[in-house]
Amino acid sequence: MGRPPAKDLTERELEVMHVFWSRGEGTAAETRDRLEASGLDRTYATIANLVRGLQEKGFLEQVNDERPFVYKAARTYEDVSGRLLGDLLHRVFRGSRAQLLRRLIDDRKLTAEERAVLERVLKGGDR
Repeated sequence: MGRPPAKDLTERELEVMHVFWSRGEGTAAETRDRLEASGLDRTYATIANLVRGLQEKGFLEQVNDERPFVYKAARTYEDVSGRLLGDLLHRVFRGSRAQLLRRLIDDRKLTAEERAVLERVLKGGDR
């Protein structure tokens, strides 16, 4: 008996999801072309397998019944990124948002834009 499919996204699956989040619907071939345009050279077979796997995991859904199949994101960027960040928070920082924030800020000086975003968030205006 084989392993059940992983619930987490691999790095390559996340690359594919970013295409769907930014572009909406698309085929595997269009996704490969968009990745190539951004400097990520992947074969069509690799992308088609990733898209199929993402559909099986529930991250993508097929929107038509004829070839070429068109897919769209079934889960939002906010949902997926929130879950991944929450997992990181609990696994690495044992749930401490303060430790996570310190680690993010201590590594390097904040840019003016990052500081402005942080100030808006703290004031409750950037949600």
